[in-house]
Amino acid sequence: MNGAAPAEVPHRGLITLSIMLATIMQVLDTTIANVALPAMRADLGASQDTITWVLTSYIVASAIVMPLTGWVSDRVGRREVFLISVAGFVITSMACGIAWSLESMVLFRLFQGIFGAAIVPLSQTFLLDINPKERHGSAMALWGAGIMIGPIIGPTLGGWLTETLNWRWVFFINLPVGILAFLGSSAYLPRSILRLRRFDFFGFAALGLGIGALQLMLDRGGEVDWFSSAEIWIELALAVSGFWVFTVHILTSRDPFLSPRLFADRNFATSLLFIFVVGIILLASLALLPPMLAQIFGYPTTTTGLVMAPRGVGTMISMILVGRLVRVVDPRILVITGLSLAAYSLHLMTFFSPQMDDRLIIVSGVVQGLGLGLVFVPLSSLAFATLPPEFRADGTSLFSLVRNIGSSIGVSIVSVFLARNVQITHSELGAALTPFNPVLKELVPGLSAGNPAALSQIDRLVNLQALMVGYVDDFYLMMLVTLSALPLVFLLRPPSRGAASAPKMAHAD
Repeated sequence: MNGAAPAEVPHRGLITLSIMLATIMQVLDTTIANVALPAMRADLGASQDTITWVLTSYIVASAIVMPLTGWVSDRVGRREVFLISVAGFVITSMACGIAWSLESMVLFRLFQGIFGAAIVPLSQTFLLDINPKERHGSAMALWGAGIMIGPIIGPTLGGWLTETLNWRWVFFINLPVGILAFLGSSAYLPRSILRLRRFDFFGFAALGLGIGALQLMLDRGGEVDWFSSAEIWIELALAVSGFWVFTVHILTSRDPFLSPRLFADRNFATSLLFIFVVGIILLASLALLPPMLAQIFGYPTTTTGLVMAPRGVGTMISMILVGRLVRVVDPRILVITGLSLAAYSLHLMTFFSPQMDDRLIIVSGVVQGLGLGLVFVPLSSLAFATLPPEFRADGTSLFSLVRNIGSSIGVSIVSVFLARNVQITHSELGAALTPFNPVLKELVPGLSAGNPAALSQIDRLVNLQALMVGYVDDFYLMMLVTLSALPLVFLLRPPSRGAASAPKMAHAD
């Protein structure tokens, strides 16, 4: 069907179901493998340092290839690229599941990242294309639910599969989901009109260099002690050089890899800053909570998943509500409300202590889930409200890329601050604990006699308190980052009628 308007696109429900299955499958894979690393290390004969390349190879490959989504989709077709991506992702997932060595696993994960890079951006593009403008809020609510629930349930599902079956099932689970997504997409996805675009190899190479070096630096920094390592300085220099050359290139080239008009759209440019902050909050807090619950409260993986599950419930409730509210309430008000709730949840987390029960963890998680849902959906709608339809594929790939980079930077920042603050707090607490302290002597009998059990008890308590202070300081830092994003709301413009219409589609019979 040529020139079909969004309201006339057939099988919209089946299209939505198919692309959301693929989206959840891909997003889950960014976190589901993390908890399986210890089991993989034993089976593959890898060291503690080298096993992390299982994660690094996937992240770096996906980040470098993701900006290609728009150009390849214009040349080959969005439907065709999506089908190739889903099929390739499933095949490489199965290859990861049967990997026999670390080298084979890293190679298969690299290809898995390459094939998976286009799935999330194109799923967002399709949902915007097949829905009329007045339903973009509801479409983005559904898409956002898949994007945000994936990282939350990923570690819990990965831990359960690893404990009850085998770490290989972390990858095998993609097979049935991927087959359903591929069959539904091949049957019902509409075709897009092709556009011939010259491939700007120099621009892509500069951007790829910047992204790849930045992701390597963020992923490797914690292992090599950051800027005390020459490797990190080299990667930082490459990242800065790549981004600088790319910026100059797109401003001076006649036909650059990414059009400057993308960044000239005020809503889209501001939304990139917002989604960067959302990436920091979402994944950084998720990266902090499981080890905190294990180290300080002694929760096993299953209990940790149950305690964190209400966060996903809060997100789902928020997504359902905001999909309707975005039609009648100024999206900017929803973004302000969501950021405020997210900041308040982080404020609640600063009251965590080793003596508390799990009530405050659950309450703060639900509040944060509600807040992030209120931000994500209207932000996804506002980002593309004034962007011309021909830039949607490029725009969605950038939107997802910036969110992923924000997540990587957020995790790296909180990890660095955690290690630093734990050391500082441990030193300060240790300096105040002496055998001559009468209060301490009363609390810990046998201290003055140098009893090893008493000394061990004190060391354990100091470590526990230092860890708790380190986590609380990280939550406070993220609260400040969230509040600092609030003024950006005033740069956003509400969507207006006719700002952007969907591109012409042709249905695949």
